[in-house]
Amino acid sequence: MCTGGCAKCLGSTLIPLAVLCTLANILLFFPGGKVVEDRTYITDEVWCFGGILGSGVLMIFPALVFLGLQNNDCCGCCGNRSCGKRFAMFSSIIFAAIGVLGAGYCFILSAVALNKGPKCKTGENWSYPFKAGDYLADHTLWERCTSPDNIVPWHLTLFSLLLVMSGIQAVLCGIQAVNGLFGTICGDCKCCGCCGGDGTV
Repeated sequence: MCTGGCAKCLGSTLIPLAVLCTLANILLFFPGGKVVEDRTYITDEVWCFGGILGSGVLMIFPALVFLGLQNNDCCGCCGNRSCGKRFAMFSSIIFAAIGVLGAGYCFILSAVALNKGPKCKTGENWSYPFKAGDYLADHTLWERCTSPDNIVPWHLTLFSLLLVMSGIQAVLCGIQAVNGLFGTICGDCKCCGCCGGDGTV
């Protein structure tokens, strides 16, 4: 597949993933699907906006750049065939790195949140009743959380989705970094023969 076409495919995949990560992060502000009385009752990692900023906003920029690569001018500059395309592919490597950082941020936050467990009401106080992810293998421990209802599966499901989707985003951006490197060195196959040696069509 041509490097430009590959980048467009990756970009079109990143957009829905970014939207889903943003929605998952927003849902985490409603533990168990309910509005809480105090913002301190929400798990700390939710306030780090891993899905909204890391895998959401920061991922939109690389995605848009990848989508636009196939439409860049192949004939380039100064009569040098494929110059413009090569520069565009090089710039995509930088945006791919930004995407990896954003996805990595969300991935790490999600892993920490899953290991830590949700913040919930245990008796009269709100706290983190689980330690070192012990609740992941022992579902009987979920009973420690008395409120909100279904807070543990809510927390587990949404942060697991963020973990998986951010991991996919990081892999896709990594693929584009390699694809961009090939495009920078070799040019794009769709540029071959599109211009004459003097830069004319």
